[in-house]
Amino acid sequence: MLQLLRGKKSSLLVKIILGVIVIGFSFFGIESYFIANVDTSVARVGGSEISQDQFRERFSQYRQRMVQMMGGAGDVSFLDRPEVKRQLLNTMVDERVLLEANDKLGVAIPAERIRNEILGISAFQSEGKFDADQYKMLLASQGLTAAGFEQRLRDDLATRELPLQVSATALVTDAEVDAYLRLKDQRRDFHYVKLDKPALESEEVADADIEAYYKDHSADFMTPERVALDYVELDGSKLDIDQTPDDSVLQERYEKEKARFVTAEQRLASHILVKVGGKGGPEDQKQALAKAEAIEQQIKGGKSFADVAKQESEDLGSKNLGGDLGWLDKGTTDEAFETALFALQKGEISKPVLTGEGYHVIELRDLRPGKTRTFDEVKPELAKQYAESERDRVYAEKAGRLTDLTYQNPASLETASKELGLKVQKSTLFARQGGGDGLAANPAVVKAAFSDSVLVQNNNSDPVEIGPNHVVVVRIAEHKPATPIPLDQVKDAVRGKILAERASKHARERADSLFAEFDKGGSLEQLATAQKLKLEEQKGVGRDAAVPDSMLVKAVFAMPRPADGKPARKLVELGADNYALVQLDGVVDGDPSKLDAKTREATRTTLTEGAGFATVREFVAALRKNTKVTVSENRLDE
Repeated sequence: MLQLLRGKKSSLLVKIILGVIVIGFSFFGIESYFIANVDTSVARVGGSEISQDQFRERFSQYRQRMVQMMGGAGDVSFLDRPEVKRQLLNTMVDERVLLEANDKLGVAIPAERIRNEILGISAFQSEGKFDADQYKMLLASQGLTAAGFEQRLRDDLATRELPLQVSATALVTDAEVDAYLRLKDQRRDFHYVKLDKPALESEEVADADIEAYYKDHSADFMTPERVALDYVELDGSKLDIDQTPDDSVLQERYEKEKARFVTAEQRLASHILVKVGGKGGPEDQKQALAKAEAIEQQIKGGKSFADVAKQESEDLGSKNLGGDLGWLDKGTTDEAFETALFALQKGEISKPVLTGEGYHVIELRDLRPGKTRTFDEVKPELAKQYAESERDRVYAEKAGRLTDLTYQNPASLETASKELGLKVQKSTLFARQGGGDGLAANPAVVKAAFSDSVLVQNNNSDPVEIGPNHVVVVRIAEHKPATPIPLDQVKDAVRGKILAERASKHARERADSLFAEFDKGGSLEQLATAQKLKLEEQKGVGRDAAVPDSMLVKAVFAMPRPADGKPARKLVELGADNYALVQLDGVVDGDPSKLDAKTREATRTTLTEGAGFATVREFVAALRKNTKVTVSENRLDE
């Protein structure tokens, strides 16, 4: 999450990772109005639950990330498959299992680390430094509080803390590095004969064969079931909203939300961190304190705080900046650090202050007194927020009424159309696979159209969200069942399929026959000569080579080493009914002794990362085995 947040502050991805998903309206069955205290979680993990809202938000974030990765192009309907949703839910379950393990083991993320992470996020910086005003403004614009965002950040770091520690225990020996390099740099020598797809001796197909094939494969020659929809559409962006409120309305909002426009006192601080070494015992504490006191005396004796910080500070994030932490306000640092900082006068240097990170020597370089922005200063901002909230309010009211009306009149859209002023529109015919333009391009609409309630029972659909503050309700306008295509219209296609199957069968039989002859111990060269085929030779081919053919090379490296001086033999399928007879002549392993230390170390790092990942996976699996996990898969689509 943090790597993504370090991107441009204006990007959609930042907003997604901040947890900013605008869900216009969530529609449930009518029973939700009457039933209370019912477990609607999609999973229960130990003592906590993953609610439907949490899963929907996470899935929405995932979908939007995938759309952005694909540049807004491509079909992402595959994301609605049950296996994809279950995979995402498994990830969420693993995170909860890790958080529960943290609680049991006493693993906690210190406030200082949260602070450092926030200070390093470029979205919250101005001219390369943390800007508290920008931090608050960006969070407020996304409906988040500082406490809420910090908790999300803490959870994100917490789910990675144990895996990082477990991963660090993975070890790779020199023998394992050598074994990997011998395989990685292995070279193979082989001969092969390529068997191209042979031509059929005859392309005649009897009418009786065509009729029999058509009868046996009738499902392949059907016009697909199709439907056309009547629908009403409610789009919040097109609602006619009064966007010019009276000053009295804005003034009232200003008074109610005045605290939002108060800028707290801020302090421009630098610090020098001295970490407590060893095991953190009393003697270690004394040594760290003595060093911090000596640093304090150096600075008070006339040395530049920034110069001393660059030499002595153990905070890598601020060391090269001379200890600069930027402008800080209350609530963004460790309590002890904050108390000391806000007790200083401008230009003063603190005595060493102990936090969970170690001892800090703090310099207060400047301060900004708190102030309240006037009504005139924030009036444009209030007007914009009013327009947005008013649009959301009107949309929510209309969407709620649309839900009620389409449930109360399940056999018609006319009542909702007349009361809400929504035109009943009609789609073109489309099949179950959807696609194309308009509604048929939306997987959720297609799913609703072919649901039992809509297609079989002829009811209105539930409102289907097709975008932020944008829903449709559909019903069947026209239904065309799947019907067989007459034989005379597909006769050529049937004939083509018969010939293709014959050619495929002929190619396989020929390949099997030639390999049987070759595998008896015959010479590949003699077989090639007899069949008028070209014998090819390859020497020193690596496992990642694309020449002569990547599929052929892959198959060659899957063959066992030649034994007792006899070459290994194999029939390789190359695709499109093409085959190859392969004779593996020799295998030469890579020589790790010829590689430099840098290459070996890079290899060790790669193997260690892989071993660490495997160790973490086993660790999480063990945690899950000892945690009660209950999954309600039927609620993933609700």
